[in-house]
Amino acid sequence: MGMFSRRKFLTTAGLSTVGAIALNSCTSSETPTAKTTTAASPTAAATATAKASPVSAADAPEVTKAKLGFIALTDASPLIIAKEKGFFEKYGMKDVEVLKQASWGTTRDNIVLGSDAGGIDGAHILTPMPYLISEGKVTNGKKVPMYILARLNTNGQAISIANDFKDAKISLKSDALKSTFEKIKSGGKELKCAVTFPGGTHDLWMRYWLSANGVDPDKDVATIVVPPPQMVANMKAGNMQAFCVGEPWNARLVEQQSGYTALITGELWKDHPEKSFSLRADWVDKNPKAAMALLKGVLEAQVWCEDPANKEEMCKIVGADKWFKVPPAEILGRLQGKVDYGDGRTLDNPDLAMKFWKDAASYPFKSHDLWFVTEDMRWGYFEATLDSKALVDKVNREDLWKEAAKAIGKEADIPKSTSRGIETFFDGVKFDPENPKAYLEGLKIKKA
Repeated sequence: MGMFSRRKFLTTAGLSTVGAIALNSCTSSETPTAKTTTAASPTAAATATAKASPVSAADAPEVTKAKLGFIALTDASPLIIAKEKGFFEKYGMKDVEVLKQASWGTTRDNIVLGSDAGGIDGAHILTPMPYLISEGKVTNGKKVPMYILARLNTNGQAISIANDFKDAKISLKSDALKSTFEKIKSGGKELKCAVTFPGGTHDLWMRYWLSANGVDPDKDVATIVVPPPQMVANMKAGNMQAFCVGEPWNARLVEQQSGYTALITGELWKDHPEKSFSLRADWVDKNPKAAMALLKGVLEAQVWCEDPANKEEMCKIVGADKWFKVPPAEILGRLQGKVDYGDGRTLDNPDLAMKFWKDAASYPFKSHDLWFVTEDMRWGYFEATLDSKALVDKVNREDLWKEAAKAIGKEADIPKSTSRGIETFFDGVKFDPENPKAYLEGLKIKKA
């Protein structure tokens, strides 16, 4: 029996009535099947494309084709823009497919399959997933080594809750959260908090927020798994009281007046790491030049996405039906740091908005990956005896990031260290990557 059989990730008949909630079983004995839903091709919106330049014989990729997955989230934009604007093609990868995935469980399944078996070679992905997949923790014990080549973004997620909690003024730091939840629970109602994947970033943000406010995520609430694009429909249906997901789904919830944003994750941990660009290790090892070409295309796309002059066009491109199927206006606001929480509060702070390149957002700091692995140890997704540093050194390929950054003329943006140093969270807790054990031991609510 795998470790996830002990989790409180639940589905119920009531939730399935809207066809939205699906527990992506991490202990299923079924053989994964490809569930890629959408293949992308350039649109008319992408008028100004990257200027093609001849690829030297020395840099010519071993293959020109790759299949990359994405979930309909704003932080997938670099992969979409790299495709639409010709950045992949610029480096010789003229046959890249960027394929919509139905859920993070689907992404996992298709990565395990690999493109030769009808799956994908890599993806826009929750940063902890390559670690969990590499160690076989979400794949029935089958280890599929992965590499993280770049961080796709920092910030840009949120925790949203039902309108019923407005009177309690639940927000980032809330003394009323524990007592409010206890009152509901004592009345016989189960509290459900939705996340997108067990052990993924949204799961960890939700757990950190709850525990920092005195709520045990394993004892006081039920944590359920819902694909990002289906969060709003399930909140409308009353299937959960809270969810954590990336944009634009929190903004959509507020726009439809079906709930409100308690906090944006930049408030929980400023400039926190979020999604990554990850590839199967065997694909990279077999096609090192093609992997580098993909990475250079992604990095150039991140630079393009970061430019304020490109934000509106970016939203028009990714908001199209074949990508997100979301009105561009519902993507743009929070991308610029303008937040309507939906409960009377507003924010206009670009420094807390999603970043693609600014402030070393693209660089995959090993210290950040170490925090994710440590948090997954905290909640039992990894064993407490895991050599976390060795695992990070195996999966994190910041060396390739540096090589790609130099190649595209961004050598000046390479950080001087693989660690960003001590990180401080909203509740005053600090994470020192030089001593993750002390951090883990100092946490009051945990499973480890």
